[in-house]
Amino acid sequence: MRFTGASVPRREDPRLLAGAGRFVDDIDQPGLLEAAFVRSPVAHGRLIEVEAGNARATEGVVAVLTAEDLAQCCSPMGLGMTGPLIVPAHLPLADTKVRFAGDPVAVVIATTRAAAEDGADAVEVDIEPLPPVTSAAATREHAAVWDEAPDNVLWSGGEVWGDPDEAFASAAHAISETLTQHRHTCVPLETRGGVAEYDPSTGSLRYEVSHQNPHALRVHLAAILGIPASRIRIICDSIGGSFGLKSNPTREDVVVCAAARLLGQPVRWVEDRAENLVAGGHAREEQVRVEAAFDENGLVVGLRADLVMDHGAYPFLNLPLSLFANIIKVLLPGTLRVRHYQFRGSVVATNKASFVAYRGPWEIECWVRERLMDLIARRLDLDPLEVRRRNYMGDDQFPGAMLTGPTLDFMTINQTLDRAVELADYHGFRAAQAEARSEGRHLGIGLCTYLEPGPGPTNYGQALGFTYEQRSMQRARVKLEPDGSVTAFTSQQPHGQSHETTLSQVVADELGVPIDAVRVVVGDTDQVPFNMVGTGGSRAATLGAGAAQGAARIVRHKLLAVVAALLEANPDDLEIVDGVVAVRGSPDRSKTVAEVARLSYMAPFTLDDALGDGFDASFDFETPAGGWTQSTHVCWVELDPGTGLVTVPRYLVVEDCGEMINPAVVEGQIRGGVAQGIGSVLLERIVYDDSGQCTTSSFMDYLLPTAAEIPHIDIEHIEGPSQGDVPWRGVGEGGAIGSPAAVCNAIEDALAPWGVEITEQHLPPSRILELIAPTSEPAAGDH
Repeated sequence: MRFTGASVPRREDPRLLAGAGRFVDDIDQPGLLEAAFVRSPVAHGRLIEVEAGNARATEGVVAVLTAEDLAQCCSPMGLGMTGPLIVPAHLPLADTKVRFAGDPVAVVIATTRAAAEDGADAVEVDIEPLPPVTSAAATREHAAVWDEAPDNVLWSGGEVWGDPDEAFASAAHAISETLTQHRHTCVPLETRGGVAEYDPSTGSLRYEVSHQNPHALRVHLAAILGIPASRIRIICDSIGGSFGLKSNPTREDVVVCAAARLLGQPVRWVEDRAENLVAGGHAREEQVRVEAAFDENGLVVGLRADLVMDHGAYPFLNLPLSLFANIIKVLLPGTLRVRHYQFRGSVVATNKASFVAYRGPWEIECWVRERLMDLIARRLDLDPLEVRRRNYMGDDQFPGAMLTGPTLDFMTINQTLDRAVELADYHGFRAAQAEARSEGRHLGIGLCTYLEPGPGPTNYGQALGFTYEQRSMQRARVKLEPDGSVTAFTSQQPHGQSHETTLSQVVADELGVPIDAVRVVVGDTDQVPFNMVGTGGSRAATLGAGAAQGAARIVRHKLLAVVAALLEANPDDLEIVDGVVAVRGSPDRSKTVAEVARLSYMAPFTLDDALGDGFDASFDFETPAGGWTQSTHVCWVELDPGTGLVTVPRYLVVEDCGEMINPAVVEGQIRGGVAQGIGSVLLERIVYDDSGQCTTSSFMDYLLPTAAEIPHIDIEHIEGPSQGDVPWRGVGEGGAIGSPAAVCNAIEDALAPWGVEITEQHLPPSRILELIAPTSEPAAGDH
């Protein structure tokens, strides 16, 4: 059988469902110490003193470390860059200043977690408060978060295509809206954490950590701790989710490793849920002032966008903080026909937890564009579907290019919209909606059509500002073992994406062996190929699988050549089926893969020179043409104007991600992302008060969607022209990118009788009631 294309059971599940996974909190070893961080109680202030005498006297406490203690073994973090991109250098523990409520100022190391927490409670911190910067809008009115950025702007930039000023001057209509996306966070099942062990006899560091980017973590730890990278080993075993939260090396990682080095004992830190919500990192808080010029038919002829991103206090280590702003810039026009576009963007520092990537961290580009389609429709009294059809590039314009540069090839985006409209019975719903309104029920339907770079075309990186094509992005290694089993080494770092299953399917098919004969190795920097991104950006289906397939293919070609020599046959006449290499039509002329593998180790001199260095190959996979996953989402809502409660009775996704390695995995990724998007609109929000305190520090305050709020999500796959030998594309982020726009559009549709326009993404019942309060009764004839 062929494994790719089949929903084979996940190979990870027997281990995880039996409780046999190895998470950071499962690790136990002699002499293991526990860490607890002392965090700033104020959002902004000068750090006067950290008094740890009482803490050091607490039973079980081994050490209390401050910035001064770590200075002996840690260089500053960050690049210390100034100019257009400001990346201030800083220490892993606050030294002269605290910059958000939750900023780590000391770490207590003890024999138990309880003792460490008792010691942390005994540390006295003296801070002289400064006015906090609590919103991007107020950045220029308060004290600087960083001296290097007196106006708190860490980056700003812009670009123009065409002549937007002329387009606006000659357009029949124009609208201008400020669209606001609120702050929320990733909430993985497993919080951050790691166990560090330092061996002074060899000067080596071993860090077992819940992380999605082990090689980048290794590179940064080497630079900060002054330990050669060759003596640092990062191991990532079972990981209970990330969604982007664990993609960046953090200050806590550095502190835990430095503590193990200073104390000569292994040290573990596992973040509790309150820490995770307050200090783990937040996402999405962005605002776009968007202006659109359009004609009488709703066709957009000019577009202006001004983005402001709230980056929080501390900068990224492994990515430029301008990256996501540039992705938003490039993707915002999507496949609109518009040829005149101006983008301005800025990233600002505030006294809040730092920005982290979250499942499609550029999602606001989709939300703004798809909200704009509905806003134009209501301004001209047109149906939102019709406005989309008039604005999206037609099939006759593909292959082509996005206004901002990336190539648009292998496009089926319009087909996803057509099929979704058909499956949704869109026009039939409009009739049912009118009847329901006459009965006092308020139904809404929302559309969203978009492209997901999965991983994007070869010139996508150039459009983002990189000076090279997006090539040689991913390496894999495949090795035939002496018993005929196969080991595949990938630089992907799965944390729920099922890579052990999908990569096994690809390798097993290429080598003609049973899927159970393939073992996938991840998460060990001593074994897996180098990669500074790990798993992220919906790259694995193309890049990770393409690299694994390429390495397996080299091994296959060697195997066929060697067996051809043994059987005195032509390699082209051989096939590999279920672990047996045989001449087609002559099954008696055969060798098992295990037989040949054993000879390659025990007696390689008996085999053909094609064996070379053995059945062990690495392959660098270059990004192919195409690279877009295309989707249309349809969301149905029912709204109760008495309570403001919004329910989602039905949800539909029609997508094209090329061929699917494992349909069940693809659908699981889509459904998970949609659930997060629904939750982000109806429930989830990180809230800060005026003093800079995060008030959503538990699941009593930060609300998550449950099975009660998420409907069954219907998914239909379409498959456009093959993109070649590697026909798979990523879907990891699309569900979370498309769903906020579809949900918001559906809610605005349900609120049409009140004349409400949605310009914000967080819409809990209280906000719905506020929106309809000025006109508590629907317009005449609409009820």
